[in-house]
Amino acid sequence: MELEDSIINKFGFFERGPKNAINIDPLQTGGKLTEDARRALLEWGDGYSVCDFCGGTLDHIKKPPIEEFIHNAMPSFLQTDAVRITHGARESKFMVMHSMAQEGDHIVLDKLAHYSSYVAAQRARLNVKSVPHSGSPEYKTDAEGYATAIEEVIRDTGKAPALAQITYPDGNYGNLADVKRISEICHVYDVPLMLNGAYSVGRMPIHAKRMGVDFVVGSGHKSMASSGPIGVLGVRDEYADIVFRKSPTHKVKEVELLGCTARGATLMTMIASFPHVVKRTRKWENEVADARWFSSKLKDMGMHQMGDNPHDHDLMFFEAPVLYDISQKAKKGRYYLYRELKERNIHGIKSGLTKYFKLSTYQVGRDSLSYVADSFEEIIEKYQKMV
Repeated sequence: MELEDSIINKFGFFERGPKNAINIDPLQTGGKLTEDARRALLEWGDGYSVCDFCGGTLDHIKKPPIEEFIHNAMPSFLQTDAVRITHGARESKFMVMHSMAQEGDHIVLDKLAHYSSYVAAQRARLNVKSVPHSGSPEYKTDAEGYATAIEEVIRDTGKAPALAQITYPDGNYGNLADVKRISEICHVYDVPLMLNGAYSVGRMPIHAKRMGVDFVVGSGHKSMASSGPIGVLGVRDEYADIVFRKSPTHKVKEVELLGCTARGATLMTMIASFPHVVKRTRKWENEVADARWFSSKLKDMGMHQMGDNPHDHDLMFFEAPVLYDISQKAKKGRYYLYRELKERNIHGIKSGLTKYFKLSTYQVGRDSLSYVADSFEEIIEKYQKMV
């Protein structure tokens, strides 16, 4: 069947949306490209760009400096022994699960783990034992719950789980669990621990060895100013030969990576942004201060930040009864908040949400956050007079 011009002409360049909006979307600001990355995107956007320089192993390309980035810069940045670039955090998690466990084995996940952690386990045909959280309002993962979960798996199966994972922070409430304590517990049972740092690697300092984790996972397009999808995976020496095992038929190809992974524009934008990313992690305390300041401003308006309080991360979850009450009376009330914020050039809270919503203050800056807080106050005052 011949492809008709009427179908072909539906495609081409599409603009994404409004430019220069204040962005408080929890998924987006950590992945915003630097100017160097934007130039790299144009220079290396052709599909074959990096492959032209490959002699068979992507991570050993010397020019551009991919080998230096993967084997020297990134291990130092993550404080781990070996690193590979992947197609995203979920691919990194699957690689570890698939290589470290056998079909039918158990792994331990925190109840707040991203859905992709569960799907990765299902794809690897593994069973999951979950560590519960404390529930509202803190949703705190109890480190001691890992001991309980591990012992339950041993009791039921006769052997320890093949792997445990902690989400740091979790993608709903932005809580930072006690990773060091969880690591100590897991290692008592000889269970290796993976840190899912999709919202931390590239935003805040991560020291895998100091934290005691055996694997660390990051997301380039969420938190490392990279064109996605792209991720990173750090591995302790003890497990590197397992996760990065070579093909018996194609000697230089690593099986879990299917030979090679992210390349071209995704990889080159990550490398281009790397100096900026390193520098911004050194100013993490400023980001925490901004998040706490913003949380206190919303609290004064009757909105309650869930999760750890005081908060230690830019990602936050709010319950906003004052906004929800307005939505019950305002015309087309479910969408009034989205419309009002859009009129003020503020992007990030999904259309239709008023009672509960997530946001991030990362890289927004105190002046812009002050404008956002003032806008919430104006909206509340406006509608309380109307309804």
